[in-house]
Amino acid sequence: MTPNKMMYIDPHIHMTSRTTDDYARMSAAGIVAIIEPSFWLGQPRTEAGSFKDYFSSLLGWERFRASQFGIKHYCTIGLNSKEANNEALAEQVMELLPLFVCKEGVVGVGEIGYDDQTTAEDKYYRLQLDLAKEVGLPVQIHTPHRDKKAGTIRSMEVAMEHGVQPHMVIVDHNNEETVKDTLDRGFWAAFTIYPNSKMGNERMAEIVKQYGTERIIVNSAADWGVSDPLSVPKTASLMLDRGISAEDVRKVCYQNALDAFGQSGQMSESDWLQAVQVDQRDKFSDNSILRGGQEPFVGERKATGQIEDNIIR
Repeated sequence: MTPNKMMYIDPHIHMTSRTTDDYARMSAAGIVAIIEPSFWLGQPRTEAGSFKDYFSSLLGWERFRASQFGIKHYCTIGLNSKEANNEALAEQVMELLPLFVCKEGVVGVGEIGYDDQTTAEDKYYRLQLDLAKEVGLPVQIHTPHRDKKAGTIRSMEVAMEHGVQPHMVIVDHNNEETVKDTLDRGFWAAFTIYPNSKMGNERMAEIVKQYGTERIIVNSAADWGVSDPLSVPKTASLMLDRGISAEDVRKVCYQNALDAFGQSGQMSESDWLQAVQVDQRDKFSDNSILRGGQEPFVGERKATGQIEDNIIR
């Protein structure tokens, strides 16, 4: 099985920061579904209304934009750890979350957890764990970039303390230092593949060789920084080249993400297995992805990433 005949899910990618060119390349590479976690936008937000509009865009415009390239878009909703330190604003955001977490297409509460592991971060992480448990959604954890091992273990221990079962928690941004602890505790271990830093795809291949494929997930976390929205298919290709079986590649680049987030009841393989009709003449709030004079694509997007050419002239 060659990479361009495989289907991929990128279960952590911030498409609000990406371009339509990225969507087109992702579709051509075989990415059939994505999950966009709520995250920090690069500078602090100052009003609760900005969170409300952001959450709404994940459920509206961004889902529409993905559909114009035959990609199924889901999201997770939450207050990110960095902005949890603004407690006055965080309190207002916590009032918004119940209005969004049960909407169609929301497959988890996230990404939440720790950044600097402050008292405020701990408080709002715990409150959001309780919310996830109440509504029966998976939790997507952001593990800290500093003091990662201690922060990762703390994230898992607090989740279990709040009665959130490990199979309902996706622990993200793992590395060689944290993977054993995550897997030994029964949590999903997700890995972010960044170019030239953090967890590169060669290191990812070695982890799969060492630990197998049980509860291991590959994602790109591509955002406004130096990142690659094709990290999942590129890592899949490398793993095949390194002798990892196609079935094992499929598990870590597709099936495990579906199994983990499918527990939400909002995500099913049937959402994309049948050919998806794409019509770029469609609009959302009277807005199109096309600009003056561009010709719309109308045709079927098949689950292997192949798009049948039926351009309206």
